[in-house]
Amino acid sequence: MTLNDSAPCPCGRAATYGECCGPLHRGQRHAATAERLMRSRYSAFVLRDAGYLLRSWHSGTRPPAIDFDPGIRWTGLDILATEGGTAFHNEGTVEFRARYRAQGHEDDQHELSRFVREDGNWVYLDAVT
Repeated sequence: MTLNDSAPCPCGRAATYGECCGPLHRGQRHAATAERLMRSRYSAFVLRDAGYLLRSWHSGTRPPAIDFDPGIRWTGLDILATEGGTAFHNEGTVEFRARYRAQGHEDDQHELSRFVREDGNWVYLDAVT
């Protein structure tokens, strides 16, 4: 799936894809905060952009590949809480709820994700269980 830069950004911010997650996905900018990285990764799941997801994953926890479930359609993202993860931090967490539709049913994924800086940029480390 691709999005026109003038389309609303899937991450839920009041901005177009070209103003929000598009430049991050294209490597034109880096996420300034852990929350922005989380939002851009959600948008990458919506768009099935495996390359961006792998590039924004910590080298020590990154899987070799990403397999998308063709039956899942992501429908919305709610950021529930953040801790750290700003320009003044080297680590942070983002608690979120990502809504999706699968096999005609609505459901969600609730996660507390950890982010760290690697080579100066925010990357996804793992989920706290």
